Order: sequence, then structure tokens, then C-alpha cells
Amino acid sequence: MSTLKEQLRTDLTAAMKARDELVKATLRMTLTAIGNAEVAGTKARELDDAEIIKVITKEAKKRAESAEAFAAAGREELAAQERAEGEVLARYLPAQLSDDELAAIARTAVEETAAELGEQPGPRQMGQVMKKATAAAAGRAEGGRVAAAVKALLVP
Repeated sequence: MSTLKEQLRTDLTAAMKARDELVKATLRMTLTAIGNAEVAGTKARELDDAEIIKVITKEAKKRAESAEAFAAAGREELAAQERAEGEVLARYLPAQLSDDELAAIARTAVEETAAELGEQPGPRQMGQVMKKATAAAAGRAEGGRVAAAVKALLVP
């Protein structure tokens, strides 16, 4: 079993003992999502920590989108609940990159792609640059932020 999954289960047990309903419910939903991901496909398998982080990131993104939708609909109490769940999930995610760190990663990806192509990449090569930048960011930045940083560096 992966160490992150063990940590989630340990924290769930601690939340149950402390009668912390928010953490308990959030971790149960997350462990269920991880279990669903493990049995998805043709063959059941154990997820590693990197794959579990992807599942947690996806769950956190769902919470952020739900909070935004509830706030727009004037349901502030539900939006606050979703934000609180997102904060619980954020504890298990790697620290997000700063804008400067993200710009450096994007610059490196553009330079590597330019070296491969023999010319400065333009908007048509954005996919190639994004592939390198996304791999380097490795879940520490949202795809939209990575795309914006890359797009700013591409020559039209």
C-alpha cells in the first residue's frame, strides 16, 4: 500500500476518534475516489503516490468549482463547506509553484523545444512545449496556469 494512502487512512481514524465530521467526511470521499480509480479499467491495481496525488488534485478541483458555483447561486454556507473540504485536501497536495518558479519552468521548456526544433517555437508548437512544462510542474500548478505561462513566452 502506498504511504500516502496509509496516511489518509491514519488521518481518517484520527478524525473519527476526534469526532471531526468535516475531515472524516472529506477523507472518506477521497478514499472512495481512490478506490474507484484502483478498480477502474479492465484490471484492479494499486495506485502509487503520484497517481493518488492526481486523484486528490481532481477532488480538490471539484471542491473549488462547487464552491464557486454555490457562491454564484447565493448559497454561501454550502460554498464555505466546499472551501473547507478543499483546505483539508490541500494538506495532502504538494506545495503550489509560485509565479516566478512557473515562469522559469516555462522558459526552460521553451528553450528545450527550441533546441529540438532548431528555431523558436510559436503557437503551433505549444503542445510540444506544454508537454515538457507540465511534466516539469508535476502537479504543483494547475494546467491553466502552466498554459498561460507558456503562451506568454511563445513567439507569434
